[in-house]
Amino acid sequence: MEITLTEEERKILLTVARQSVTSALEGRPYDPPAPKGNLRSKAGVFVTIHTRNGSLRGCIGQLVGKANLIDTVKDVALSSAFHDPRFTPVKRGELQDLVFEISILSPFQLAKPEEVVPGTHGIYLKNGFFSGLLLPQVATEQGWNRLQFLDHGCRKAGLPEGCWQDPNTELYIFTALVFREETHS
Repeated sequence: MEITLTEEERKILLTVARQSVTSALEGRPYDPPAPKGNLRSKAGVFVTIHTRNGSLRGCIGQLVGKANLIDTVKDVALSSAFHDPRFTPVKRGELQDLVFEISILSPFQLAKPEEVVPGTHGIYLKNGFFSGLLLPQVATEQGWNRLQFLDHGCRKAGLPEGCWQDPNTELYIFTALVFREETHS
């Protein structure tokens, strides 16, 4: 079941993402608001942090929601800001130049490669101990077609391009509700 959120609920989650990181940088605890309405739902969540010029600064998520959306966004925002192994931890002076984006994932569905629609579906590939996920917006941002998207999913999983053709590779698709902070220049 896909989750729908009101504009107000989206704003609350974006505030939780930013405030979690801000509070951590200031060395003080952050107690987010109690979840109400749709925010009590559980779902996979990714928090992507971009710089204002569009460069990726961090992106980490949970494939499956273990807690309500507020607690999940708080945890994932902190991981994205401070524990993405591709980047150094976010520093306080960077905060004003960062834009937070949240992706709420639908449940995964086992799929065939020809069912993947770049820009609509995200993909999750799994083969043995290797796995990799690409959010739906990545194909659009990179201008990838279906085959490029699948090959990059293989690379993300630490597998060779074309791994999606291996009968031992499981391919899952999902959609995502994606929203981000407004940028003000």
